[in-house]
Amino acid sequence: MNHLKKGEFYGQTNQTIHLDGLTLTDTVYTQPKVDWHYHEHAYFTFILEGNVIEGNKKEVYHCPAGTLLFHHWQDAHYNIKPEGFTRGFHVEIEKSWVDGLFLKADNIQGNMNLSDPALKLLMYKIFTETKIQDPTSPLSIQGLLLDVLSQMAEGRQSLLHKNPSWVATINEILNDQFADNLTLGFLSETLSIHPVHLSRDFSKYFHCTFGEYIRKLKVQKSLSLLSDKRKQLTDIAFECGFADQSHFIRCFKQINGMNPSAYRKILFG
Repeated sequence: MNHLKKGEFYGQTNQTIHLDGLTLTDTVYTQPKVDWHYHEHAYFTFILEGNVIEGNKKEVYHCPAGTLLFHHWQDAHYNIKPEGFTRGFHVEIEKSWVDGLFLKADNIQGNMNLSDPALKLLMYKIFTETKIQDPTSPLSIQGLLLDVLSQMAEGRQSLLHKNPSWVATINEILNDQFADNLTLGFLSETLSIHPVHLSRDFSKYFHCTFGEYIRKLKVQKSLSLLSDKRKQLTDIAFECGFADQSHFIRCFKQINGMNPSAYRKILFG
């Protein structure tokens, strides 16, 4: 089985950034199939464009643009790339970096397909910082990555404490139907929970309001769609459930600190 060293990925690497204990790469996948292999360090894979299939000993993931995966140290997996252009962003984390910050590595074990929109939005910000590359970018990248790892650890602790079953159900509903005009009444009836309790307890488990969470889902979806050069901003706004393009731009800028056109320029260089 192939063992890939730091900074090594199958394909054409466009950019590599080395920080203290971190390696960030922007790679175009060129091989239709990559057999079983593992990497020296734990790392995130964030699909920026196209799609890829990844399998490990437990699961197979179909990964379109916007997919965020985490791979623990030396976990074996394989990849299949369908036809078309596929590009991935990777953040490798050396164990010394984790230990130096007194983080608990056992909180982030295993291969994971991360669906939390907050984590994906943080990863988009990390990617953006690699393209800005001003003197504050290294500090910003490390701070954003710490936020990602901290939220992952909190999510794992929540699973260990067994959240109520409705938490997973409502998360599935919101992720599937965020572009629809959902109402508190509909959600309350679907989950058989009183609207007052649902509204109050949602913030407890999701750490934000209904509106904030749905906006994150919409913006997260728009970021993946912006990788398709054929799509106009008006089309993306409609597909993501925004009332119009101006609302889309305003919400996007509020969350990402830039407008969609500026992000698209960063994405395509």
